[in-house]
Amino acid sequence: MKKLLNFMKNTKLKNAILLIFLLFLYVFISAQSYVTAVSENLSDAVFRLHVLANSDSDADQALKIKVRDELLKYMNSISSNCSTKAEAISVAESHKEEFQKIAENTIKENGYDYSVKINIGNFYFPTKNYGDISLPAGFYDALRVEIGEAKGQNWWCVMFPSLCFIDVSSGIVDDEAKENLEDNLDKESYEIISDNTHSEIKFKFKLIEFFAQNGLFTAKN
Repeated sequence: MKKLLNFMKNTKLKNAILLIFLLFLYVFISAQSYVTAVSENLSDAVFRLHVLANSDSDADQALKIKVRDELLKYMNSISSNCSTKAEAISVAESHKEEFQKIAENTIKENGYDYSVKINIGNFYFPTKNYGDISLPAGFYDALRVEIGEAKGQNWWCVMFPSLCFIDVSSGIVDDEAKENLEDNLDKESYEIISDNTHSEIKFKFKLIEFFAQNGLFTAKN
């Protein structure tokens, strides 16, 4: 009888452990599916810019900003009629040589002879705030610019829709850019990047960050 009772207790314990494991697995898979869906939706809506300075010296960092400004100015001029990320990337691809020349000329005009390497691809970005818009960590299509040895600090921003020329100190993003983002995102995704007041939205944002930072999903295009 004692052996039977012990067996029944062990069986109940094993079943309880199995149920807990299955519940955890279900929650994990559900969370992963949710995070992947939102991340892919965000990635499909924005085209970003990633500029790497030659070094962390003040001069190289200042040069990086000048290169960034000229590239963004040109991108804004050629993508004014774009309404989707796909259109913006297509325009950037067809003007890749011009981006290269603009970066090289800006560097020369400022007294440097650094080389420039430009690629358009899918890259990992950390969480970044653009005024009252926050983009969680993840993989995004971007124009990547490497200046010289590209060993300095990075600059991340959004080329389309443009979220770079904002007054970060006041936390204000251009309304037109936000409207463009909203038009290209589903309601859930837009709430996650634009609403930092509700605890549920904050939790979802942190969930996306956690999965991205720990490599638990691959929302790559």
